[in-house]
Amino acid sequence: MFNKTTISEFFLMGFQNLHQYHALLLLLVFVVYLGTVIGNVLIFLLVSTNQSLQSPVNFFLGQLSLCDLLISTNVAPNSMHVIIKNGSHISFRGCVLQLFFFGASALIECSLLTVMSYDRYLAICKPLHYTAIMNRRLPYYLALWSWSSGFFCSYIIHMSVLQLKFCYKNVIDHFFCDLAPIIEVSCSDSIVVKIEVSIVTIAFVLFQIFFIILSYICILRAILQISSSTGKQKAFSTCSAHLTVVFIYYGTLIILYVIPGKLYINLNKALSFLNTVVTPLFNPIIYSLRSTEIRRAMTKLLYLNAKRYK
Repeated sequence: MFNKTTISEFFLMGFQNLHQYHALLLLLVFVVYLGTVIGNVLIFLLVSTNQSLQSPVNFFLGQLSLCDLLISTNVAPNSMHVIIKNGSHISFRGCVLQLFFFGASALIECSLLTVMSYDRYLAICKPLHYTAIMNRRLPYYLALWSWSSGFFCSYIIHMSVLQLKFCYKNVIDHFFCDLAPIIEVSCSDSIVVKIEVSIVTIAFVLFQIFFIILSYICILRAILQISSSTGKQKAFSTCSAHLTVVFIYYGTLIILYVIPGKLYINLNKALSFLNTVVTPLFNPIIYSLRSTEIRRAMTKLLYLNAKRYK
């Protein structure tokens, strides 16, 4: 596939318009990435080792933390290099690999959010059958489906991109190898690739959005049928963290793909930065604030460590 390409590397422009703020931007990316790694690793360790957190929803939360680590690690370190160099070269193979893992992690996160909505649906709408349906094996099967389907669909997109020819334009006006700017610098007719990518991504993502919406319609109906206000508040609190993450993640994704092309330079970088660097930090913070179990386990862990080193 690679013999169709006459260029060996791309040049990522990064944030050329923010040259005077490069030091501040670099510090921001570093702090956010450090917080993302610490927060998601901490949550993954908590839900993996703490016996009080051995539940399907917390298992999926651990998988979501791994996915956020993949998203952030795939983009943030290279972005810091681009900021330091005020633009940086990346090999063709390195660029398409970054695109592959970015697409895979984005699709995996969509699938995990869908699986978590199904878990919340069972917990609220079918509480008596929850344990029987969400048994020990099903969470592992659902997680395996999320990861395998994400990598498979990203591989299809990856192979479509490798069909393109890149002749002389190698400057990408972005801080990482995203799909749209890569297609933009191609010198071949990209209409077939765009159609293939659109079919895969739209079908995959729309299915996830439809399933989540349907799940929460059922959840809302079940909550409204609860007579006591305390019961309604308790039921809603069990899915509020997940709903917040869904709004943030899908909100940025939808805006990214709805914005017209002429607004790409002005808004796409900011939204991509929010989606790939900042959002992975939000998830552990949101779940830590919303989940009483996570807060208690985290407080206990910090207390024991402080007592050990005192």
